[in-house]
Amino acid sequence: MPPPYTTQTTTADLLADYAPLIKGKVILTTGVSPNSLGGFFVQSLALARPSCLILAARNADQLAQTAAALQASISISTSTSTSTNHPTTQIRTLQIDLSSLESVRAAAAEVNGWDDLPAIDVVVNNAGIMGVPDYRRSPEGFEAHWATNHLGPFLFTNLLMPKIVAAPSPRVVVVSSDGHRLNPVRFDDFNFDVSHSASVTEGKSYDRWRAYGQSKTANMLFALSLAQKLGLKRNLQAFSLHPGVIFTNLDRDVDWSVGMKELR
Repeated sequence: MPPPYTTQTTTADLLADYAPLIKGKVILTTGVSPNSLGGFFVQSLALARPSCLILAARNADQLAQTAAALQASISISTSTSTSTNHPTTQIRTLQIDLSSLESVRAAAAEVNGWDDLPAIDVVVNNAGIMGVPDYRRSPEGFEAHWATNHLGPFLFTNLLMPKIVAAPSPRVVVVSSDGHRLNPVRFDDFNFDVSHSASVTEGKSYDRWRAYGQSKTANMLFALSLAQKLGLKRNLQAFSLHPGVIFTNLDRDVDWSVGMKELR
């Protein structure tokens, strides 16, 4: 029977149950920046003494700021520990722009070049964008939500797969959203090019919430497919999740006085 976690469950409660499973692991998390879900996540993980935390983000300055704060908290935790066995958690940073497939390939090549880290136990695909009001395309020509929230993480995870499956019990986590209810994947028009009149114009039928919704649906399908294809074969477990309604930097493009009306 699973532990009785509720909306009142704290980080301390979870660590009490899962710290032994986290200790000694190599964990890569994307979307790690100040005041973000990813930033809070890695701060919490550090208390369980993983072997290495790989922090990945687009903004180099914010990445360095988060890494410095994390390193300071680890140092304080270690100095106040009563245990005589407290190995230091290594912190590595990785700059990656998930909207650019070129950046994704470069970042994956960097990680794959770390010969001293032959395996990655857990990959958490947390980075993303939401509700971008104006129609944008990635450098490769894909709608921004589709590129950043799905294509980038999909490619990144697959390029790292040799190191992921080298772990004894690998995990891939894809942070989706209840927003998947807003739209299925538009397989025939994921770029929102086709209007109802069937004329083809770039971004003609763009709706920011449908764009976000299809990317979150794709997150779920990606995790499901990974579990089906590599579960029994490579002992890989993959999960997608709805993190709840948490106000972070993710909603920087959303005026909720307008956004809630759009969602009705």
